[in-house]
Amino acid sequence: MKALIVRGGWDGHEPVACTDLFRDFLESHGFTIETADSLDVYDDRGTLDAAGLIVQCWTHGSFTAAQEANLVDRVHAGAGFAGWHGGVLAVGYEAARYQYMVGGRFLFHPGGFVDHVVDIAAEHPVTAGLTSFPVHTEQYYCHVDPALNVLATTTFAGVPEAPETAGTVMPVAWTRPFGEGRVFVSTLGHSPADLTLPPTRTLTERGLLWAAGLP
Repeated sequence: MKALIVRGGWDGHEPVACTDLFRDFLESHGFTIETADSLDVYDDRGTLDAAGLIVQCWTHGSFTAAQEANLVDRVHAGAGFAGWHGGVLAVGYEAARYQYMVGGRFLFHPGGFVDHVVDIAAEHPVTAGLTSFPVHTEQYYCHVDPALNVLATTTFAGVPEAPETAGTVMPVAWTRPFGEGRVFVSTLGHSPADLTLPPTRTLTERGLLWAAGLP
């Protein structure tokens, strides 16, 4: 199976370093990998049609109407789509079909980098054997689709800049079927340090395989 890694955008999320963390893992599971450093790859229907898994790490920026249509149509036709943090949740805000496919959009992270807990919320192949774990990173506050299959959540404490968020339970990781395709999203992954935290890495690796339809 071919995995298409699309990476770039805002450098603060280190898209090259973050996606490189998973190259060996994907190759060990039989993937051949093609890397694109421009959203223009979504204009190439041949490249999209050859991809069984699309891994996107692109913060900020916009899709053209054609790029959005090509990507969404390919996933709906059977490709897996997976990604984390701003690489999937903070891009293409004006792209309604993309936003619906992903199932959420980033709004803000109150308090910046904060200590919080990720709670496992569902039994699923992605979460098997995982238990709640602490993290120190951005706690993403998102608008999310109520139809998501939520795998993990976090509860906001309510920092001074956003006290109204106190007690809010927010999805951290989720899956959703999308036509014949599968979508996996995690809000964790600001930097390589976040993604190498063992439970976060396990969650992400399994999410990539799940999106591709592999055990």
